[in-house]
Amino acid sequence: MLDLLRWLASVIIETINLTKRYGDLVALNNLHLNIEEGECFGYIGPNGAGKTTTIKILATLLQPTWGEARVCGHVIGYQSRKIRPLIGYVPDFFGAYSDMVVQEYLEFFASAYGITGQHRRKIVGDVLDLTDLAYKREALVDSLSRGMKQRLSIARVLLHDPKVLLLDEPASGLDPRARIEIRELLKELHKMGKTIVISSHILHELAELCSTVGIIERGELLFHGSVRDATRQAGMGTRVQVGVADRSDLAARVLQQLEPVKSVEQNNGCLSVELKTEMHDFSFLARALLENRLAITELREEEANLETAFLRLTKGIVQ
Repeated sequence: MLDLLRWLASVIIETINLTKRYGDLVALNNLHLNIEEGECFGYIGPNGAGKTTTIKILATLLQPTWGEARVCGHVIGYQSRKIRPLIGYVPDFFGAYSDMVVQEYLEFFASAYGITGQHRRKIVGDVLDLTDLAYKREALVDSLSRGMKQRLSIARVLLHDPKVLLLDEPASGLDPRARIEIRELLKELHKMGKTIVISSHILHELAELCSTVGIIERGELLFHGSVRDATRQAGMGTRVQVGVADRSDLAARVLQQLEPVKSVEQNNGCLSVELKTEMHDFSFLARALLENRLAITELREEEANLETAFLRLTKGIVQ
């Protein structure tokens, strides 16, 4: 009983039978979701799956058709005024106010949160430093690159120090460097204890960033758990990266004949070996290669592949 009470106290976002309809279109269908305090939760699914609808409901911008959603124990719709100071919402596209300079933009929003005087100037300076935008404080918002605008959006929602960050496709349309910068910023915010809900199509980055993921399709939650659990539910065994000095074709044939091996893929001389079940002892691969006088240059377990799990768990159906 005590463990249950502790778990309930740690749940910061909860949805119960959460449903949203637009006429005959069911955007969310009886969504049950629990996200604990301090989690970084990755929300993935095809376009039209219901990700943005969920995030907008959690941000108090949409009302559910029926069901219930709670943030920090407060019910959306009935206690939205209590929820808004506790959350920071970053939409997928940057808003207006493009004729302001960066410092002015942030001070405007800080004043909207009731932050005044020297404290406001300090807070603005702190979030500019955290998001690495201090050198752009006098730049026009409209002159910023898309990556910098996304960082400015995150800076804006950090002004009032929210407990929960809701980010809808924050890396959409960014170049590789900007994506890395956003990812590193989110890692830092996670270390600071923020609870983060992030939707994205860049699955390998979510696998690295998030402690748990949810897979949604046609408004229904298909999976909620760790990346490793997702690969297990998708029927994926352990994958091992194998490198040999030469004769990779022979190495592939040798490994493919082993009973625990499900498949062997070659890529630029390296072998990706998928085992039939989740196994932590794959030393038998090395023994088989050495018995065939093949020199091993690499043997390591690959990180769980969220992209493959996503493809196996979903059907590719959109609304």
